[in-house]
Amino acid sequence: MADGGLHGKGQVGGEALSPQRDLLRFITCGSVDDGKSTLIGRLLYDAGAPPQDELERLERDSLRSGSAAGRLDFSLLVDGLAAEREQGITIDVAYRYFATDKRKFIVADTPGHEQYTRNMATGASTAEVAVILIDARKGVLTQTRRHSFLVSLMGIRKVVLAVNKMDLVGYDQAVFDAIVADYRAFAAPLGFTEIQAIPVCAPDGVNVAARSTSTDWYDGPTLIQYLETVPLTEASLKAPLRMSVQGAVRPDPEFRGVSGLITSGHVQPGDTVRVCPSGRTTTVARIVTYDGDLPLAVAGQSVVLTFADEVDASRGDVIAAADAPPQIADTVTATLVWMDDAPLALNRDYLLKLGARTVAAKVTDLHHRIDVNTLQPVAAETLALNGVGEVTLRLDQAAPFDPYDEARDTGGFILIDRLSNATAAAGMLRQAVRRADNIHWQAQSVDRSARARMKGQRPAVLWLTGLSGAGKSTLANRIELQLQATGRHTYILDGDNVRHGLNKDLGFTEADRVENIRRVAEVARLMADAGLIVLVAFISPFRADRDLARSLMPADEFIEVHVDAPLAVAEARDPKGLYRKARAGELKNFTGIDSPYEPPLSPEVYIDTTTTSPDDAAAQIVRLIEQRGLPGLDGDGI
Repeated sequence: MADGGLHGKGQVGGEALSPQRDLLRFITCGSVDDGKSTLIGRLLYDAGAPPQDELERLERDSLRSGSAAGRLDFSLLVDGLAAEREQGITIDVAYRYFATDKRKFIVADTPGHEQYTRNMATGASTAEVAVILIDARKGVLTQTRRHSFLVSLMGIRKVVLAVNKMDLVGYDQAVFDAIVADYRAFAAPLGFTEIQAIPVCAPDGVNVAARSTSTDWYDGPTLIQYLETVPLTEASLKAPLRMSVQGAVRPDPEFRGVSGLITSGHVQPGDTVRVCPSGRTTTVARIVTYDGDLPLAVAGQSVVLTFADEVDASRGDVIAAADAPPQIADTVTATLVWMDDAPLALNRDYLLKLGARTVAAKVTDLHHRIDVNTLQPVAAETLALNGVGEVTLRLDQAAPFDPYDEARDTGGFILIDRLSNATAAAGMLRQAVRRADNIHWQAQSVDRSARARMKGQRPAVLWLTGLSGAGKSTLANRIELQLQATGRHTYILDGDNVRHGLNKDLGFTEADRVENIRRVAEVARLMADAGLIVLVAFISPFRADRDLARSLMPADEFIEVHVDAPLAVAEARDPKGLYRKARAGELKNFTGIDSPYEPPLSPEVYIDTTTTSPDDAAAQIVRLIEQRGLPGLDGDGI
């Protein structure tokens, strides 16, 4: 076996790699049993990466449990988990480090099965090259298409098509050529700039590091030769300056700077830069590092910049070239790869982390889900685990960004679940959505004040929340009776009643519950605008949804009432038999059983229905309304 120029300089998880050689990150992907782990193991072996004791272990394990009879089972160098070995699959992203005399490498071996789409997206997010394996006996499969789409989606533009197991088809060139032609035809719309096809036999190392007479018809590079020589992307150096601010630096009153990582472009003293999103411009005075000032800083360096003017720049801001700033928007389109067991909930608050900036965000629209096997858009109401979809995001503040296709660092983000703090999705920003400036609330001749004056009352929304069976509907009816007795104009919005018409298209998933409450909150606002006192009796289990309802009303016209009863008491009442069905598994996503309830943190009214009768509770709430002056007119009419 030829050494291919390899001299064992690298080490898996061992010594630091030499900084004189550049670094290539690449990913391997393919269908189950295509030989990804074996190929990576062979790469490590040929690079001299495994230490002697690991090679000895490889020989022992190959004899005892390896699947490559009579040969070293190189997959054992990668599949470190016993469960993976027993099942013959890789179930997590396995990162390995090795080096040759020419380059350092970080390789991500990702799962092949569809259910691990999120793992593959993680591995591809930082890679520059994808090695896509195809079993020569099977050709291009559905999973091959799916992996290629995801690779393209994550911004990888260079692909190695490794047609593996060529020994099992007699190293037939016609088979290889047919597979390559089929793949190129399929991949044409995916935007790859380079597809290098290589016939390989991973266990024997054919065209991995050394050539073989078995494929004397192939005159291209070996896999390692390609990986050693493929040009690294220099776009980050040629692109406009972007520095993600990590924080302000003020060691003493005389020094003020901002620290951060330059993700693209370069900067030098005297350059005019723009602080985003504020838009303020200034001039760079110094580039400060631990080892002294620099005359120039480039992408990949972490530095401290000082400015000629006193400008505010804090964590999450972006320092950009003044003449080529990023986009700044609070409404954006994006592609999401959903990574959470809980499905996407439209209009629910998530945290969006973009570089060093974290903002609150809602997915307001799911335009479609992408079938990653057919690459076709599919109508959908939510995204489940491993789903991919095109969405619109609304942020609580404008944020600077670049389209992901132009800059991964300032265009890639993650969504975080605010309750569990788990990563809910990885996303790629596409473009800003400019809200139509000509859409306004239509002014009317008879306004809110006039309607309230006609009814002799100030409008309000009483929002009753609590578990099913806690007593919300009963209490709402008693409150309405007492208000009606004093001549007040009221209306009750009850969960069951609304689902007969307005919301009959919604189910009881978390996403549907969020949309259910959003619609009800908007209806309650319109009714209050008509001058009514609106009583809303909904479980409304999520605080973010109730906060949304509150935000639609004037501060003194929204009253949150927590109608509380212990779960055991509510379940014992069970007037509709819902808890019984939920316990029997006949009713999914039932609040309190298999769906969470988030009790109010500081409601205006708290009612314990185990100690307070409905009439007494209603009287308490009516007194509060009277004290706040909601039903009556004040001195100026409202």
